[in-house]
Amino acid sequence: MEVPIQAALFLGIIPALFLMFICLKGYDSYYKDKLIFLTFIAGIILGVIAAVVRLRIIAEPLVIAFLILYAFFEQLFKTIILNIGRFQLKKETVIYGLSLGLGFGSSFTPFLIIVGSLSGASSYFYLSIIGIGSIGFILFHAATGAYIGFGIYKGKMMRYLLIAILLQIPFNIIADLTRSYTSVYFSFYQAGLVLYGLIFFLYVVKKVMPQIKEDNDKRKSTKN
Repeated sequence: MEVPIQAALFLGIIPALFLMFICLKGYDSYYKDKLIFLTFIAGIILGVIAAVVRLRIIAEPLVIAFLILYAFFEQLFKTIILNIGRFQLKKETVIYGLSLGLGFGSSFTPFLIIVGSLSGASSYFYLSIIGIGSIGFILFHAATGAYIGFGIYKGKMMRYLLIAILLQIPFNIIADLTRSYTSVYFSFYQAGLVLYGLIFFLYVVKKVMPQIKEDNDKRKSTKN
């Protein structure tokens, strides 16, 4: 059973835009609509490149060198975009990092679903589970995008980039375990992707992003 590329693409973009709509509430003064749109599109383009590279490189499951390489490669992509001159030391970089990460993560959905649809074990059940598991990619990459953006805002880019890479290695391990589509643990691993991504996403949204508001309030009170 084959899935149209356009349909698979929207399955990633729609939940990413929904998450963006929710997360941007209360941050209206911290971003420009044009840059949110551009960073989201840039994230999609970078995500497509990363997904193609990940699928093209042939490696044995759970080879730690490749899991680290993927993590470094994907997080470095986001950092290069977020570390351009106009974003450095700016609190809005956190918001643009979120947008970039949402676009980046949404790109994996069509690739995961299409690869699953072309596999011998493809079925509506497996493709549905893959679609659900791909939400974990969106959540995780959105969180790491905002997290790296926060590091750039604080002038501690290398520290936050390194932490993002280290956090992605366990995520990659879980993702690598899902290669066996006939495994009885397949659904368990896909749920693991969502749970892992959700935990880090909630941490960033609830604990990291609000700090730009707190810093802003402190600066206002100091001036007064």
